[in-house]
Amino acid sequence: MEYERHRVKVENIFEGPMDLLVHLIQKNEVDIYDIPIEKITAEFLDCLEWMKRMNIDVAGDFLVMAATLTQIKSRTLLPPAPRRGEEEEEDPRMEIVRPVLEYMRIKSAAEKLGARSLLGADTFARPLADFGEAGAGGMTAGEEMLRIGLFELIDAFQKILDKNPDEPPVSLAPEGMSLKDKISRIIDVLEVRESVSFDEMFSGERDRKDMILTFLAILEMVKMGILRVVQGPESGAIRLFYI
Repeated sequence: MEYERHRVKVENIFEGPMDLLVHLIQKNEVDIYDIPIEKITAEFLDCLEWMKRMNIDVAGDFLVMAATLTQIKSRTLLPPAPRRGEEEEEDPRMEIVRPVLEYMRIKSAAEKLGARSLLGADTFARPLADFGEAGAGGMTAGEEMLRIGLFELIDAFQKILDKNPDEPPVSLAPEGMSLKDKISRIIDVLEVRESVSFDEMFSGERDRKDMILTFLAILEMVKMGILRVVQGPESGAIRLFYI
């Protein structure tokens, strides 16, 4: 299958390891000062493994972060070393808490600790009313759409795959479908319609490999700068716009 031969590189295109860490902290709704390091480390490693299986290349910085989290987790499992006087040993998790807090402040000072991961450098906000009700795709009236991050997109795609856990006995995808073909198909759809919901892009595909190829095509189009992916913060609905 073509997706097995194609690799999507995320470095300098989407986000880095700190974005993934912040995403996991926010997704689990945990106290930044009381990070369940074992759970977050496991989810971080699972995400890296998932991206590798999807043929998404990750930068070396992701591996460094994974090693850092693993080391911190190991230190939290060890009994505290005896110390002179009454000075207490610092929580090993502070080694990651401090840079995370600083990163979140830099990422979005306006939202402080509630910073959102962004797919690009800017926030794309546009009232839903501009697109008409037909293109709402599950979004609420008047809702503004914000450009979303890679890891939010991965979460959305994982949910789609979870609904289709088994390979069907017969593939409905045309034989020899390539990444280029997929991109052309997506462009054909978006040239006719102003936007398409993320879920809708996979609604006609029953073959798991075909769905993965579509996902890689979406990532490649974002990398090429011809596709914008946005989400309604209230509804959580994700839509694709052809630039």
